[in-house]
Amino acid sequence: MKDVKPISKFLSLVLRHKPEKIGLTMDMNGWVSVDELLERMRKTGKAISRDTLNYVVENNDKKRFAFSEDGKQIRASQGHSIEVDLQYTPVQPLEYLYHGTVNKYMQSIRETGLQKMNRTHVHLSKDRETAITVGNRRGSAIILTINAGQMFKDGHEFYLSANGVWLCNGVPPQYINF
Repeated sequence: MKDVKPISKFLSLVLRHKPEKIGLTMDMNGWVSVDELLERMRKTGKAISRDTLNYVVENNDKKRFAFSEDGKQIRASQGHSIEVDLQYTPVQPLEYLYHGTVNKYMQSIRETGLQKMNRTHVHLSKDRETAITVGNRRGSAIILTINAGQMFKDGHEFYLSANGVWLCNGVPPQYINF
C-alpha cells in the first residue's frame, strides 16, 4: 500500500479539528458517516477507497481513529480541538502517568500546570517510552511524572480513550513531579 501518512494527517485534520474544511458535519459524539467522508474527500481531490480507509484505521500506529460497531461511522479517538462528547466514562487511573513536553513550556507548566489549551483534554501516557515519543515531536523531550492516583483521590476525573491515551481536564502543578 502507498504511503498512508498524508491520509492519516488529513483525517486527523478533518476528524479532530476542521470537519468544515471538506463540508463534513459531525454529531455531538464526533461521528461522521464513512460514506459521506469518502464522498467529500473525493470531491475535494483527496479520494481514497474504503479499503484504504480501513487500512489507515487498522494500521495507524497510534490508533487515532475508530469505526462504529456497524462500521458505518468513523471518528477520532481523542485529540479534538472542537467540542465533542466522546462518551468516555471516568475510570481510576494508574498511580503514575506521564507527559512528554519540551523546555520552552516548562516555566508555564511550573506555574499553572498542564492545561488543555486548544484541545478538549490533556493527554497523558501510561509509560515513559510513549511520553518520550510524544515529547520528541517538538524537540528534546522532558518527561513529567503525574501523580494521577492522588489526583483521582482528590476528585479529578480521568478517562481512557479507545486507543489507550489517558485524558483529563488539566493537571495542577502540585501533582507534577518535575
